[in-house]
Amino acid sequence: MRALILSIIISLFASESFAQQEQIKLPDTLSSTPFHTIPDTAGRFIHINRIFILGNRITRDQIVLRELTLRQGDIIYSHDLNDILERDKKKLINTRLFNTVEIRSLELQKDYVDLLIDLNERWYTFPAPIFELSDRNFNEWWQNYNHDFNRVNYGLRLYQFNMRGRNETLRLTAQFGFQRRFELSYRFPYIDKKQKHGLIFDWDFAETKNLAFRTVDHKLEFLKADDLLRTTRGGGITYTYRNSFYISHALKIEYRSTDINDTIPLLNPTYFGNEKTSQRFGIISYQFTADRRDYVGYPLHGHYLTLIAAKSGVTSKDDLKKFEVSLSYSKFFDLTKNFFLANNFIAYASTPDDVPYSNYGAMGYKKQFARGYEIYVIEGLAYALNKLTLRKRIYSRTYQWNVMPIPQFRHIPLSIFIKTYGDVGYVKSYPNYTLSTRLTDKVISSAGGGIDIVASYDTVFRFEYTFNGEGEKGFFFHVRKEF
Repeated sequence: MRALILSIIISLFASESFAQQEQIKLPDTLSSTPFHTIPDTAGRFIHINRIFILGNRITRDQIVLRELTLRQGDIIYSHDLNDILERDKKKLINTRLFNTVEIRSLELQKDYVDLLIDLNERWYTFPAPIFELSDRNFNEWWQNYNHDFNRVNYGLRLYQFNMRGRNETLRLTAQFGFQRRFELSYRFPYIDKKQKHGLIFDWDFAETKNLAFRTVDHKLEFLKADDLLRTTRGGGITYTYRNSFYISHALKIEYRSTDINDTIPLLNPTYFGNEKTSQRFGIISYQFTADRRDYVGYPLHGHYLTLIAAKSGVTSKDDLKKFEVSLSYSKFFDLTKNFFLANNFIAYASTPDDVPYSNYGAMGYKKQFARGYEIYVIEGLAYALNKLTLRKRIYSRTYQWNVMPIPQFRHIPLSIFIKTYGDVGYVKSYPNYTLSTRLTDKVISSAGGGIDIVASYDTVFRFEYTFNGEGEKGFFFHVRKEF
């Protein structure tokens, strides 16, 4: 019924020659029950006449049009239309601005097609209270630090997505507790009419009375004091360039300044090196990204590549001289019958081999760890890690919670996957750091199984049981996708 009403409204704007044409049913090329496909058994060339966008109460039209392959006036082969619209739907979903996207083609005159884009926008304002663990993950907090609730951070984090309807993002953080932190970030994805160039501004300030001052047997050791142990300030500007749909570049210049309590060099003279209590340096970095994933929240098909090179110490006065490069490549396969295979490879290398302890590269932070080794930090000059996961989708359904007063939260997708996986990695140790070498300079491996629950707003709950190469086993919980 909605499609019929929309077709009537659009037809009122058609020219007189359109009105004289025989009425054609509206095709829904993306739904599971299409209205009607354009009759083109022999194939023919068709013109893109007009593009109508509905449902974008906040998002500006140009943000939507930026993701479309087709433009008004384009001529394409009819057999290609459905595939193009399907790809454009995925690109719009991957902006993370919309809950649902539908694109319909309407042929109101022979060989002329209008496109109707029907959007359901997300909720863009998230004033989220902070009540989270200060540790790298749930398992480190639970096992290494005896689930101590004194190691909890609290405060407020504000996300304002899609500012001004231009897909700009504002992030504010005011955090207290185990670590005090304040952050401000503003992202302009596009600053030009052609929507290719963008800017990101970042600023942060952090101070703590609890500091990990060294690593012993791949576990962080903390010092707690009444006085401040570390104060960090930093800021940067990033220039972004997105010339095509799937390729982007980012060039960032930033500055970091850190001061530590004079107790820290007594406990670990290599923390800043030479028993220093301050460190200041600039960083220039470049990132290349190629993203062809079908759905960034939980990919099942496509690939994703990032390459990052960073130089710390851009002037002779900088306290740190370090160069590092990293590569991450993920490939996702749809094996049909609800089976999916995913593989992620990460490689990292840095130089020189005598940087201060606080600037060590490490496997174990963020998502760069072998599953089953969550409680460990494995520092090294270089490392490589490969993760392989086989998934089976056992449940998938979208619920409509119509009693919800906020329309953006009525759409509730839910999918459940069971999985099995195996990881293998290698870390090359720092030659001058001998307190943590049990897991370096050898192959580490793990295997296990688990359940992934994928819900609204890219939320992923992972429940895993893993066996690692050290003969250890355990249950692990994460609130983010694997890679």
